[in-house]
Amino acid sequence: MRVVLVRHTSVAVPKGTCYGWTDVPVSDSFIEEAALAQTALRRYEPFDAVFSSPLTRARLLASYCGHQNPVLDERLKELNMGEWEMKAYDEISDPYVEKWYNDFLHLPTPGGESFADQYMRVADFLDELRTKDFSNVAVFAHGGVLACAGIYAGLFAPEAAFDNLVPYGGIEVVDI
Repeated sequence: MRVVLVRHTSVAVPKGTCYGWTDVPVSDSFIEEAALAQTALRRYEPFDAVFSSPLTRARLLASYCGHQNPVLDERLKELNMGEWEMKAYDEISDPYVEKWYNDFLHLPTPGGESFADQYMRVADFLDELRTKDFSNVAVFAHGGVLACAGIYAGLFAPEAAFDNLVPYGGIEVVDI
């Protein structure tokens, strides 16, 4: 099964802000970015099914690309940043932040989750998707979700996940 994953467009929050599960607005450049994503996505259509994170930034892009009613799935949310949501990374005074920076793959954010936790929920979604009778699926989600899907599909190792981060409005294609 081919899974075409689309990362949401850029958001209207200051660079360096933790905004994983927060439902933040898209940036003023949404229309331009979404049009580019829509054009790139056309080469993969039609889709047997379309899924989306329930967060607005993913759903808006799905709708712009002609998919007004994607199946919403909580497992497609970005990393839960917990107590750090909407704080600038540079302003987090929690001494734990250094430990997390050094082992974010395994350590959860306070009140949130680790990248390993996020991977497990994305892998659960993909495992379930594999049981369906689809051949071509679109998923509108977040950078962390696309990184997890890349690991799941064997495109790169977990340690290289963020070296392979898809840009805003970008596409990653995996076969599962």
